[in-house]
Amino acid sequence: MAPDFELDSTAGKISLYDQLEKSAKGVVVYFYPRASTPGCTTQACDFRDSLASLKSCGYTVIGVSPDRIPALEKFRDNQGLNFPLASDPDKSVMEPWGAFGEKKNYGKLVRGVIRSTVVIGKDKKVTHAMYNVRAKGHVARLRSELGCE
Repeated sequence: MAPDFELDSTAGKISLYDQLEKSAKGVVVYFYPRASTPGCTTQACDFRDSLASLKSCGYTVIGVSPDRIPALEKFRDNQGLNFPLASDPDKSVMEPWGAFGEKKNYGKLVRGVIRSTVVIGKDKKVTHAMYNVRAKGHVARLRSELGCE
């Protein structure tokens, strides 16, 4: 079972379970390190460009990062993002979801946000959990796995 969360977002307060209620099949929650960086921009724009396909398959998308709301709003506006970006500055959602912890960065072991995507079905169960994903090409693979071509 996916734990519920409630975070401030670019669309106001957002709750996972509320989003599940509104979706036809489920919610895609993706975790990314920092708004407006090259990799995170690539990933966010891939989700933006794939949103119609994901929605037609019944999925809603939420992006989660440790950035504060003003940075997320600027990122949304600069990139024309069409889904909510949620702020988790204390990583209270990221840690239990496995999206924050030890990772390799340029060969060194560091603690940080682990680029991850988790898909939650209507029954609140995790159907897909992908960690250490690449920013480029990841959304296309996800769409394929979900049957949203």
